[in-house]
Amino acid sequence: MSRFRQADSKPETRNSELQHDSPDVVLLHGWGLNAAIWADLAARLAPRFRVRALDLPGYGTCPACRPYTLRGLAGAVARRAPRRCHVVGWSLGGQVALAWARRAPRQVGRLALISTTPSFVQRADWPCAVAPQVLEEFARALAADHPGTLRRFLALQARGDERGRQVVAALKRRLLEPGAPPAPVLEQGLKILLTVDLRAELAEVTQPALVLHGERDRLTPVAAGRYLAQALPAARFVPLTGCAHAPFLSQPERVTEALQEFLDE
Repeated sequence: MSRFRQADSKPETRNSELQHDSPDVVLLHGWGLNAAIWADLAARLAPRFRVRALDLPGYGTCPACRPYTLRGLAGAVARRAPRRCHVVGWSLGGQVALAWARRAPRQVGRLALISTTPSFVQRADWPCAVAPQVLEEFARALAADHPGTLRRFLALQARGDERGRQVVAALKRRLLEPGAPPAPVLEQGLKILLTVDLRAELAEVTQPALVLHGERDRLTPVAAGRYLAQALPAARFVPLTGCAHAPFLSQPERVTEALQEFLDE
């Protein structure tokens, strides 16, 4: 029985000790990265779950979907996932997980959301986000300096984290393993981050949910995580002190423990 698939392009690892009825767990990464970012967490979860780290469309070896929208991403991921699974989504991957869970409640069992927000940018009634100009500047910079723009985005994710250097190093290492995604995919992904607002749909996501959020997150403020947990019908919120946007890299033991406890319920 398969235990862990990383980045869709590598062979599955066999584990004869894993029980046949062990839950399937799908991991979804964020903008600019790829499924390799989950290598450490997946290895920690693998003894108890059948773990599949999937590349979002356009990343790694996975072809881009059309249209390249949040709904399109969710549909593409659903077709490659097990018929029944728990889902862990990080950042943009968390938004994909929410859209997927809403449209396929029989497929998605439990939902763990890491550094996830219903809206990445500020709106008239939504201050818990970055200014739209921040992401608009990243979009403009991509055309002139694709690699440099990605590096700056990685640095933003680690800013404020008590283990910031360690987190940035891990992000850069995983980014380069299969190669950076093409600029058109990044541009379309930024458009999703700029336009999507899921607040009106959260009440329809009825699966048990765990919201993990770093208290030092500068990209998706912790207030967004609190709002998300309150708006989802069956969610609980776990703040992570000392962490910024990538807590599974900053405090892997703590995140693993929280996920194992939640996914085993």
